[in-house]
Amino acid sequence: MAADTLVPTDHLGPLDVLASLPQQPPFRFVNAIQEISDEHIVGSYAFTGEEFFFSGHFPGNPITPGVILVETMAQIGVVALGLYLAARRSPGHPGDIITLFSEADVEFLGMVRPGQTVSVRAERVYFRHQKLKVYAEMHCAGALVCTGHLAGVGVKA
Repeated sequence: MAADTLVPTDHLGPLDVLASLPQQPPFRFVNAIQEISDEHIVGSYAFTGEEFFFSGHFPGNPITPGVILVETMAQIGVVALGLYLAARRSPGHPGDIITLFSEADVEFLGMVRPGQTVSVRAERVYFRHQKLKVYAEMHCAGALVCTGHLAGVGVKA
């Protein structure tokens, strides 16, 4: 099968992809996938304030760490979209692939506090040889929080 040939997967929807994510609580930062296609994904996560990192970042003035925001964008934009695209290329159970995060170039423009929900939209830049690169934007309360390019490579579990 050619590298860019995608096969029909009418049965593979947002809930299937969400169920196949390898990350689990307390390190899963995806609650929902609203849209998914060969070209993009939209997903969200609600920071409850109960997450383990808020007590120390920063006491009395909790802010979501930037590395967690990047992880959220990666789980939605690289892992979830990558699982979907891998299943479209080679039908099978999407959980057969683990995505290893390989690069990020992110600019931070705002903060996310406990109790806020973020939305991530990622657009596919390329997907070849099981490597996916996306351009992602994270919004919170209508404001752009961070943006950038992220990449990962899928390997057999």
